[in-house]
Amino acid sequence: MEFNQETVKRIRGLIVFAALVVLCFWRYDIVLDGINFVIHVIYPFILGGAIAFVLNVPMNFFQRHLFNPDRIKGHKYLKKMARPVSMLLALCSVIGVIALVMLVLIPQLGDTFVNLGRNIQAFIPRLQEWATSIFRDNPDIVSWINGLEFNWNKIMDTGLSFFTRGAGDVLNSTITAARSIVSGLTTFFIAFVFAIYILLQKEKLTRQCKRVMFAFMKKGKAEATLEVLSLTYKTFSSFLTGQCVEAVILGSMFVVAMTVFRLPYALLVGVVIAFTALIPIFGAFIGCVIGAFLIFMVNPVQALGFVVLFLVLQQIEGNLIYPHVVGGSVGLPSIWVLAAVSIGGSLMGVVGMLIFIPIVSVVYALFREVVYLKLKQKKMEPDDIE
Repeated sequence: MEFNQETVKRIRGLIVFAALVVLCFWRYDIVLDGINFVIHVIYPFILGGAIAFVLNVPMNFFQRHLFNPDRIKGHKYLKKMARPVSMLLALCSVIGVIALVMLVLIPQLGDTFVNLGRNIQAFIPRLQEWATSIFRDNPDIVSWINGLEFNWNKIMDTGLSFFTRGAGDVLNSTITAARSIVSGLTTFFIAFVFAIYILLQKEKLTRQCKRVMFAFMKKGKAEATLEVLSLTYKTFSSFLTGQCVEAVILGSMFVVAMTVFRLPYALLVGVVIAFTALIPIFGAFIGCVIGAFLIFMVNPVQALGFVVLFLVLQQIEGNLIYPHVVGGSVGLPSIWVLAAVSIGGSLMGVVGMLIFIPIVSVVYALFREVVYLKLKQKKMEPDDIE
């Protein structure tokens, strides 16, 4: 082996890399603390990037439809105002949707909470009578069932005392609570300002990032990285748009269907299912459980009818609406969608369920391209392999 300058440089690099790996495993606690510190410092900017990504979808919609380049051609003032106005409309839309949902949901939740106590109090005697008729041959079970009591006022008093004690504990540590609130507000403010800056200057930031990449990376690697980033952006934005539209359609279907069949809590259950449907695969079933429980307290037969209605609408949504609305936006087979949701939920909870589908979709698309490229190098066509 010839020890020229290039070989010595590679060996030196490998030695340094191996030493760093050994050091990281040896003092992993310090490494983890350092990673946590870095994440804590850059967290507002990560959050700002996420906010900018979400707001960019409606902003692009408004800018594309209200300020079409062909329509405003020759109008310098409209070109200059297109981005700020579109961003303002996007912010107003998001805030308006949240405010509308809160205005609808909070009164419904209040009424539901009050009626739920009454319904449970009325339902317990019926449940005891039904259970007694089933277990009449077993006196021990019958006596236990008849001994059950439900005192809604006592439950309310217990809940209020719990929150009172919790509030007292918080008040005893006012400085800690104040620091947490101020820190949270500061983080959100920094993230929001950073998101606004990204949205207003995204073309300029894109050019700067490209220049840095081409300056410090080889041209081929820089171009490949840009292709991967472009694919990632398209996949995430398509998934986000399709999932939101699909959730709105599914929630509206439940509101209309439950109103037609005169099922209780139509609006509340529709809103809950619309929000939980943002979680792929499992989300709508969470809304089904909540809705079935609420209706069961009013009428068990109607709860059974709601479950049947849910299964029917879920089949319609899964076979007709979802393929057309979301469709191939992520281009991921069903088995890998299930795997992505399961892995994402295990690692990061609900957030993992949301982001792992587009992430796995990007990995799947890139791996497929590599496989096709390898087959072509071997002079084999993918369609010829069965």
